[in-house]
Amino acid sequence: MRRFTFIGRMGVSDNGPIPHVQPDTTPIDIQFVDTFRRLEYGIGSALDALRVLGLTPKEVAVDLVVLSALVNAADTRISRALNSQNGWTREIDLIIPVSDVRLWDDQARLLERLLRFLTGDLWRVFFRSRPAGFDRIAQPPTNLALATFDNVALFSGGLDSLVGAIDQLASGARSLLVSHYWDSETSKAQNALLHFLERHYPKQEIKSLRVRLGFDKHHANTGEIEDTQRGRSFLFFALAVLAASALGTNSQVLVPENGLIGLNVPLDPLRLGSLSTRTTHPFYMARVNDLLSQLRLSVALTNPYRHFTKGEMVAGCKDRGFLQEIVGQSMSCSSPAKARYRKLSPRHCGTCVPCLIRRASIVFGLGAVDPTLYTVPSLTARKLDTRAAEGEHVRSFQLMIAKLAANPAAAKVLVHVPGPLSDAPQEIPQFVGVFERGMAEVAQLLRSVTAGPI
Repeated sequence: MRRFTFIGRMGVSDNGPIPHVQPDTTPIDIQFVDTFRRLEYGIGSALDALRVLGLTPKEVAVDLVVLSALVNAADTRISRALNSQNGWTREIDLIIPVSDVRLWDDQARLLERLLRFLTGDLWRVFFRSRPAGFDRIAQPPTNLALATFDNVALFSGGLDSLVGAIDQLASGARSLLVSHYWDSETSKAQNALLHFLERHYPKQEIKSLRVRLGFDKHHANTGEIEDTQRGRSFLFFALAVLAASALGTNSQVLVPENGLIGLNVPLDPLRLGSLSTRTTHPFYMARVNDLLSQLRLSVALTNPYRHFTKGEMVAGCKDRGFLQEIVGQSMSCSSPAKARYRKLSPRHCGTCVPCLIRRASIVFGLGAVDPTLYTVPSLTARKLDTRAAEGEHVRSFQLMIAKLAANPAAAKVLVHVPGPLSDAPQEIPQFVGVFERGMAEVAQLLRSVTAGPI
């Protein structure tokens, strides 16, 4: 087991020794500036794109993106199996160059708390001043703003974000769509959906900000890799905040995510830690909003669909006919590339938790044949093996469905298991309701499905 310290560097002259709190730590330098003094890893491209739109983000928002990129580097390049005493919890230090050390120092404990909740790791964050010459990174535009925006909306390429974008466009709102990607399948889905949206809403002049940001062995040479990626939403949020900080005061970042996934109640005890994500949990989003407020960014995250199941989102889409035409282009699967093991092109697996909720939502919300390509095209053609990936999550859902059928009151307790709901106690009955209805959608999908050891 090793403790790592990820150190953000800015420029070739930023190469001096930086003290480590942990003497036995393994330091990993991440150079954020290229030879042309431009930020690497897609951040510079994002700033350029905003500048073309006539937008200048705040320097504190640039700090937030650099911080989130360091989180992403550590999260994806430190193996949990090799560097945790319990098979899950890692110990990670970050040292981040920022524009205002005093302001960021005051947020250290809040940051550590929200990152611990998000990823399950023990984080410590430290700040230092940016090196000379980097006082101002976001350069002001030379032209007037080409467009005005009502808000910023996350656009992942998934079904929920597609419904969110359609609802905004169909309502006449002008949203700046912000996307993050690393793998090619996510990028393809985002590009395809943007193409269809632009063609269907030609008068809206849709604007998007797409950022490819990630770290391979050439960027963070730890000799390790980690696929769980629990910290990815922090990076996604930071990129959206970067854009929103340039829109003016009281800017909104829309986070379109159904309430069942937002809560992500563990389906069985094994899913509480390693298999249960908290990327849009209400407690986590509340802590991010606390951070944005403390940083005086005048930006707030909001999930307008937090009380809707995925099926209800689909059914209530403001242009359901158009959604039905292009729903197959969206990407919900957690591992589409694994189809290659069956000598198939990348596609939805059809049996992971996001795929099962997707399948249920299309049946519930569209009442039509699902056009999505699945590695397992039919859930009822044969018995699914619960000792393999194809049946593991089906069985977990079936166990939870049976538990709720035997004791419906359990839902009122289970919604609190993933994390506190104390930030909005008046919404707790709605969270219970969305959990119950979401599970009922999946139960309807699985009513004729047989799963067990084969």
